[in-house]
Amino acid sequence: MISAAELAKARILVVGDVMLDRYWFGDVSRISPEAPVPVVKVGRNEERLGGAANVARNVAALGANCALLSVVGADEAGLALVKLLKAERIDAKLHEDGSVATTIKLRVIGRQQQLLRIDFETQPSHEVLAAKLEEFERLVKDCDVVVLSDYGKGGLLHIGRMIKRAREFGKRVLVDPKGDDYARYAGATLLTPNRAEFREVAGSWKSEEEFNAKAEALREQLELEALLITRSEEGMSLFREGKVDHVAAQAREVYDVSGAGDTVIAALAVSLAAGADYVEAMRLANKAGGIVVGKLGTAVVTPEELFG
Repeated sequence: MISAAELAKARILVVGDVMLDRYWFGDVSRISPEAPVPVVKVGRNEERLGGAANVARNVAALGANCALLSVVGADEAGLALVKLLKAERIDAKLHEDGSVATTIKLRVIGRQQQLLRIDFETQPSHEVLAAKLEEFERLVKDCDVVVLSDYGKGGLLHIGRMIKRAREFGKRVLVDPKGDDYARYAGATLLTPNRAEFREVAGSWKSEEEFNAKAEALREQLELEALLITRSEEGMSLFREGKVDHVAAQAREVYDVSGAGDTVIAALAVSLAAGADYVEAMRLANKAGGIVVGKLGTAVVTPEELFG
């Protein structure tokens, strides 16, 4: 069993789509006369790290050393991200692209429930992404595990080359996938799709046996060491060559699933870097995910919570 002290020695490189999560909290006491929607009187607001930045935040919260490589716009939201990352002790390498706006997810919360989410996003330029790839070559040598956090915002256009180079340096590569084209993730060490994302790629199933067969077929097709599918209330299933391991979901009240996948892949990466085997890493990630869904918004798990 690994310890918190071993987590603190882990070195993780996170690469992917960063975003700024903004929360507007307010009271709801009436319906608008203009349309059948609630009127929210905003009383306070918060800003949090989102996307790959939230993965990095979770890595740092577990006590590990974290570097983050991504792209932001030359705007106020990008500056806000820089400030938040510094506060979390994350070594951020953010390439600025003046032609895009930093991705923002604005959530309006009333009576402790999310009422609305508004997204602002544009894709980064090829020139900035090429420069990011050059820096990736330098950073990957000094890490234990690479996490590629794909939110489909265009920041991982060169993900195939990143996987290839990291594997050439002998680094494990964990990918949180997006979309229905998983061929771009071929050669990675481990993928962490959730149940809905896996269904989008593999199709539906009618039995556990069919589910297992589809998962193993995908793992073989992409030449992965492992495939971890998170299944909400059904727990997690880990597939390796000739092996299937399952862990039940943590029995607790689900308050907010925002960012739970970020917490899971962060806990996996840190655990593996600290010396855990796949099954132990899955169990710790499952516990971390169970803790974080009991918190509001994108949140983190501490070593005290994980080993308590």
